[in-house]
Parts: sequence; C-alpha cells; structure tokens
Amino acid sequence: MNLEATLKEEFGYDTFRPGQRELIEKVMAGQKAMGIMPTGGGKSICYQLPATILPGLTLVVSPLISLMKDQVDSLIEAGIPATYLNSTVEWHDREERMRYIESGAVKLLFVAPEKIVDDEFYSWLSALDISLVAIDEAHVLSSWGHDFRNSYLKMVQPLQELPGNPAWLALTATATEQVQDDLANILKIPTDNIIKTGFDRDNLALKIERGVDKSEFVLNYVKAHMDESGIIYAGRREDVDNIYSFLKANDVKVGRYHAGLSDEERHAQQEDFLFDRINVIVATNAFGMGINKTNVRYVLHFTIPGTIESYYQEVGRAGRDGLPAEAILLYAPVDLRLHQFFIDKSLGDDQYKLSLKNKLFEMSRYAETESCLMKFILDYFGEKNTEVCGRCSNCLDDREVVDVTSDAQKVLSCIVRMNQRFGKKVVTRVLVGKDDVANDWHHFEKLSTFGIFKDRTLKETSRLIDFLFANGFLSSSGGEYPTLLLSKKGVAVLKGQLNVARKQDFKQLPTRKPMVDDGSFDVALFEKLRELRTKFARKQALPPFMIFSDKTLKDMCVRIPTNSQEFLAVSGVGKVKLEQYGESFINEIKEYQTSTVS
Repeated sequence: MNLEATLKEEFGYDTFRPGQRELIEKVMAGQKAMGIMPTGGGKSICYQLPATILPGLTLVVSPLISLMKDQVDSLIEAGIPATYLNSTVEWHDREERMRYIESGAVKLLFVAPEKIVDDEFYSWLSALDISLVAIDEAHVLSSWGHDFRNSYLKMVQPLQELPGNPAWLALTATATEQVQDDLANILKIPTDNIIKTGFDRDNLALKIERGVDKSEFVLNYVKAHMDESGIIYAGRREDVDNIYSFLKANDVKVGRYHAGLSDEERHAQQEDFLFDRINVIVATNAFGMGINKTNVRYVLHFTIPGTIESYYQEVGRAGRDGLPAEAILLYAPVDLRLHQFFIDKSLGDDQYKLSLKNKLFEMSRYAETESCLMKFILDYFGEKNTEVCGRCSNCLDDREVVDVTSDAQKVLSCIVRMNQRFGKKVVTRVLVGKDDVANDWHHFEKLSTFGIFKDRTLKETSRLIDFLFANGFLSSSGGEYPTLLLSKKGVAVLKGQLNVARKQDFKQLPTRKPMVDDGSFDVALFEKLRELRTKFARKQALPPFMIFSDKTLKDMCVRIPTNSQEFLAVSGVGKVKLEQYGESFINEIKEYQTSTVS
C-alpha cells in the first residue's frame, strides 16, 4: 500500500507531516492510537486518509458541532463522500442521510458525543460496518484538561462495545503530560501507540505587548494588515462590542461574535469571516472552536486568557496553512482580576477552583517572563530541553539589560520579614509604605523594608514582583489565598550568590509588512489568483480556503505551472482539484505572464 500516493491523489500533498504516517499505519493495522499534535499540525489527515482506504465507515466523534459542516464541505470538495448527524439536522434530512449511510456510499460520518449515548441512535450505529472510530478534541475527556466535559465520558463504554472491533484514534492539540496519561488510561491506549510530534509551531511568532493603549494598538495593527485575515479575542461581550464599534467607525471591515448575539447574527458574522467578506472578527472565546479557516494571519488577545491551554489553542487558529503568522497578547495585570472573579463565582468544588487558579498563575507567569515565549509553552506541555525559538518578541528583544539585584533583594527581604505569609497585594503596599497597612495589629510599619520603595508607584512595584515570580525567584503557596514564598533561586539572590538582570522599559513592537510576502514569489500574481479563487468560491457558495489555501496559491506563484502535469505537482492539488480548477488557474497564470512580458 503506497500511502504517499494516496496522500497526493486524494489530498494533493507530496509528503506527510511529522507523526501522520505513524498514526495512519497503526490505524490501518486495526490498533488503538493517540496523536498529540499542535493546532494546524494536520490531525484530520490521520483519519481522513485511512477512511479513503478502509472498507467500512469512519466514525468521527467531535464536540465541535459548528465545525462539522466545514469539514464535510471540504471533504466533498476533495471528492470524498462524507456527512454529519447532530442537533442542527432536521428529522427528515436526518432520515435521508441515515439511509444514504446505510447504503455504504459514505466514507466519513461526523457525530456529536451526545448522539453516542442516545439508545436509538446507538442501536442504528451498531448495525453499520465501522472500520475506524476517531475521537477529535479528546482532551475534553480528562478531568485534568482545560475543557473537561464529564458527560462525554459516558460515550467511551458504548464506543468500546461497537461490533467488529474497529480501530481507534484519539486526537488533541492541547494536552499536558498529566492529561496524556489520563486519556491513555480512559481510552486504554498502549504507551507505544501514543505519537507526540511536539507543540512547536515554527511558522507562528508569539509576541507580548505590555503597557500599551490597547485600542490604539489594535487599530494601527489592523490597518497595517488590512488585506490579511485576523481574529481579536476579548474577555467580555462589552469589550467585543466596543472594539467592534471602534474599528467599524474607522472604516475597518469587521465582524463580531459572542453569546449575547442572536443565532442568526452569530451565523452571519461567522459566514462573512469564512467567506472573506470581512477580514477581521472580534470575539469572545466562544468563537473559533468551529473554525477551520486556514488563512488567518494573526490572532490578537485584547485580554489575557485564563489558561495556557486555551491561549495556545486560540493562537493556533493563526497560520494553519503553514505560512507565517503572528499571535500578540496585549497584557495588563489588571485583566487577571476578571478571571479571578469568574473562578470565585464558579459552581465547581474547591479542588476545581484551585486547579483553575493554578492554571491562571501559569498564564500570568507566561505574560511576565523575559525568556523565550515558545520555550515557555513547550516546557509547560512537558517538552523539556527545547531550544529558544528566535522569533518571539522576547527572543527579538534588544532592550538594554540592567542589574536589578539590589531591588530584588529588597523585595525578597520584605517577604521574609513578613514570614512569607502574605500575598502580592499586601507585600506591594508594605514596600511602597501605604497608610492602610501601617499601624494595624501586624505592625508592618516597624519593618525595615516598610516604605523602602516609597518613591515608586504600586504599579511599578507590582510589576517587579510579577517579574521575580515569572522568572522563578518567587513561588506561591497555592490555595484560595496564595502567599509569596522564596524559591531556591530567590534564597540564592538574598544571600548574594546570584544576580538578577532585567530588561529596561518596554517598547512597542514594530509593525511588520504583510506576513506572507517573503520575497520568494510574485505578489501581484498571488493577488490575481486570490481573485480567481474568490470567484469560484462565490459561485459554489464555499469559503475561498476550501478551493485552495493561501499556501497552495503561493506554491503556484513559485512553480508557475503551465500544463496539467505541472499543476498537479503544486502542493494541495489532487486529481479532483486538477479536474475542477486546473484549466482556469493555468490560463490565469499564462495571461498574467503575457501581460507582464508585453
């Protein structure tokens, strides 16, 4: 069996991405396997390709109902028969689809987990010839994950009891080592069948902006990238509405998405974004899980997410086509309070709340670190000894480094004199010498460190503590009321055995040229091909990226194909795409060449 030949013929790609072939081989051998790959790492190919070869049906279980239609549309566009069954399908349409599936004409069926535990549906499902069960977004099964759905655990046993002993494939993009172990235990997947490709996205530049006017930054950035697609995430509906109105008033083609809008408006805004009728959308984290748009060039976070998992999943929506993309976090420490408020008001038990607080703590460390941002992420997911990325804002930061050992010792000494029993807020107020923490029963005013930073603001002092915390000189007691503790590094600093260096004065990141323009291809031809793609997309009522990705258009501009054989060699062009679009795109390229020569 030549898997590479199938990959090219059905999907238009010449080579597999890391981990894809290994997972496919295990699935084809009828085994249970799990793939842990970053968002945009090509997880779907791992079940889509086997589905085209295996004799029976491939059942794909996914919690992302809004994504199913896009996935099915993309498969049908590639000539692979697929359909979905979920709560959005009317009963008469459902019955028709079920008869179609029973006939054996469908290769992939997408369903929501709730369908599996429906007795009537499961009885029907059990009568089908199922060769493969793929569980997408598998992290929702783990109580240690960032998006745990207890109800989904109920589907595991019925799936295991399906007749015919089908192969299994679990897939996720955001799983710590603890989550990986939990999933392997729940799904009974052997350790040797867990394929981890690493979480690094070498086309994604992570950046953090601190202390900027957020609205002004967003407007300037979007204006500088007007022809590129982007997502702006905000924590509250109110923020989404304000940014949306602000950008619209400044002549930006912008949409918005949050739970406070009607279903009709949310659907319309999402469709406008998918079909490139607007280039940027402002949204809460309710948006994006159902988006497979490959040409998103940037993700801006107006407010900080509550977990590293959520953050990396959201930034992973940029650059899914493998071309350069940016993810910029606009960080202000005050934003952490919003998450703290939601945690305190949540209905979870104390252990659940503590877990969320610990995850928020890691997110705050990320926002304050001066080390490589990608390395920080990889360390969090258990990838140790990784190299610095060389492309994040910290790696590219050329600010002057100054010695702040003396200031650090003052902070650490104050924490020790307070018996390491207080949190950041109280420590900060003692260091600055605020009246409200003086002359009470603690008698902080008697400490030699009281008011030692009286010439500084609370904000400056708090930022210094955040820096020490993020860079490992301080740790936290955890719990509902976390206190600041000295780490081993902090003790070494206090004893004069270790110096502390910090970069001075944050500066705004320079605005870059359009990210895809790397000088390797004719941008004018690229724009011509984009226009042609849009015409086909509108004619067929499909999002443009389903016709061809930006990466495929770029490859056309590099290869300049002038016949069918050359066009088939383009990355992302298979036999069906050649038949549908080859002649039109080849003619467009020839006409462009003629016009530029004359």
